[in-house]
Amino acid sequence: MSRQHAHHHHEPGPGSGHDHRHPRASPRHRLVRLLTPHSHETAGKLDPALESSARGMRALWVSLAVLGVTALAQAAVVAVSGSVALLGDTVHNAADALTAVPLGIAFALGRRAATRRFTYGYGRAEDLAGVVVVLVIAASAAFAGWTAFGRLLDPRPVAHVPAVAVAALVGFAGNEWVARHRIRVGRAIGSAALVADGLHARTDGFTSLAVLLGAGGAALGWRLADPVVGLAITAAIVLVLRDAAREVFRRVMDAVDPALVDRAERALARVPGVRGVGELRLRWIGHRLRAEVAVVVDGGATVREAHRIAVDAEHALLHAVPCLTAALVHADPEPVPGETDPHLALVHHGARRAS
Repeated sequence: MSRQHAHHHHEPGPGSGHDHRHPRASPRHRLVRLLTPHSHETAGKLDPALESSARGMRALWVSLAVLGVTALAQAAVVAVSGSVALLGDTVHNAADALTAVPLGIAFALGRRAATRRFTYGYGRAEDLAGVVVVLVIAASAAFAGWTAFGRLLDPRPVAHVPAVAVAALVGFAGNEWVARHRIRVGRAIGSAALVADGLHARTDGFTSLAVLLGAGGAALGWRLADPVVGLAITAAIVLVLRDAAREVFRRVMDAVDPALVDRAERALARVPGVRGVGELRLRWIGHRLRAEVAVVVDGGATVREAHRIAVDAEHALLHAVPCLTAALVHADPEPVPGETDPHLALVHHGARRAS
């Protein structure tokens, strides 16, 4: 069986008359499609991806509203108290709210139809947005550390301590709610960028706690309380930065949870006609998964029979692997003793055998 006929892929290329994403559909039609229950039939396969993008956008705008209100409330207290620590926390909250902008752009780009240049679509924009978020977290850590160190060298009294303490609690509550919301939605739709942005919101919540503890220390007469606690919180932010950077780095490097690979292999092994599973690859494109796999079938099977097995294999993967929107299945004939490996012609191209 030739390699050309052994492949099976349900997702047509850009420009095809069967583009499932309906790039010319009206906004009303897109909304109806998002609210209509989907199946794994060809015409509806990408509905879950569109729905997850819409869910991510909603999470971003809700977060932007909550953090915007939080920052405005804190700014009012900064104006009357002159607290430099609270000013830094306000700046952090404003910056965290603004990270919704690159993520929102990424989600909007990810919903665009593939083109002849971007044949896989624009889902990778989310990974780039994740890098931006990590850089913002790093900048927040640097700013928090610099501010705390400056306060350590030049302690300043804090006026209206009770108001500063209340503003710090407001900042912590707002950031923690946003962090939980973003992380929950990000993990549900498989968006590393949204999870990283949720972690960033949590770092600003830690900064708010630093302001609260510093205000408590100032109320007790310890002028160095605010900068000392600020330095400790800076260290905590660096730890969160490490986790967020690791997650985004893994996504950029096409890393997936090995448990997903195990689940996919088990699903393929149960497909009638599949006699073995060769090379299996999974990769994230934004918050969507794609799969490439080679399955071993009866060497005497006809092209139609092998194609049916490939269809069944893809269908099994769609049910077994969360966030999977497309699979490329290659059917290899079961080896026969003494038969020449049909993949030998590819060896000089550096291709590795899938089985």
